[in-house]
Amino acid sequence: MSKIIQREIITLTTQQNKMIISGWGNDVLEKTIVEKITYLSDGLKVKGYIAYPKDDSNKYPSIIWCRGGYGNAGAIDKFTARGMFGQIASWGYCVFTSQYRGNDGSEGHDDFGSDDVNDVLNLIPLAEEIPQANKEVWGIEGWSRGGMMTYLSLTKTNIFKAAIVIGGIANLRCNAEESKFMRRLYEHSLGNYTEEQFKQRCEERSIINFPEKLSKGTPILLIHGNKDKRVMPHDSLDLSYKLIEHKIPFRLVMLEGGDHFLKSHRKEVDEMRRMWFEKFLTQQ
Repeated sequence: MSKIIQREIITLTTQQNKMIISGWGNDVLEKTIVEKITYLSDGLKVKGYIAYPKDDSNKYPSIIWCRGGYGNAGAIDKFTARGMFGQIASWGYCVFTSQYRGNDGSEGHDDFGSDDVNDVLNLIPLAEEIPQANKEVWGIEGWSRGGMMTYLSLTKTNIFKAAIVIGGIANLRCNAEESKFMRRLYEHSLGNYTEEQFKQRCEERSIINFPEKLSKGTPILLIHGNKDKRVMPHDSLDLSYKLIEHKIPFRLVMLEGGDHFLKSHRKEVDEMRRMWFEKFLTQQ
């Protein structure tokens, strides 16, 4: 039975296509296909995207990309998907990404790092339906909340040969105390609980509390702006000490003056991402 129950190739206006070329390059438009999909995850109909090279004469490593935000705040629209996921596909990969349950018309409820982690892992079987996808070679990448989803996914499987986390949440409780933005986010996403329940739910989602559960065979590239006001820079710094302690391979890059979105470092970040995946997914 097909896990992808609906597929739609993304088409944009002429003006939007020009913007894609300007922002991400001509290869993104000319050499890749990006589709909006509905797929099955724990019996729920969940929205997401797939992207892959048009050239079907090769098999390409597969990458899961984890979005940030909560609810529809942070959901990826079609234009952004065409650029971002088309870019990764233009590097020679098949890309699988979820909007998470409860978002963008998906069934279920976004629980911010609980059962919705399955929406990430349930992307893996979708590779069976993409002829270009190498189902044996997987990477994963997450930004912000997507970093938390990446860490949690890495505690449940060792399938990934490389991971990238950018501005990732490693300690919810810590951030809630230091950032008004994050406190509001957690209160919205984790519901109306007592302070003790709230603390427990935060700790259950904070990889800093159980780094020993991470896949020991997945090298992680950590990138964080040192002026990030949304997810505190020491989330990545503190986690790096735990990764050393548990002998988990990683590289930590702190970008001077970088904010949460790292817009002023975009080319540098893109090159680091591309090289990390190339090193571990294509040079084996």
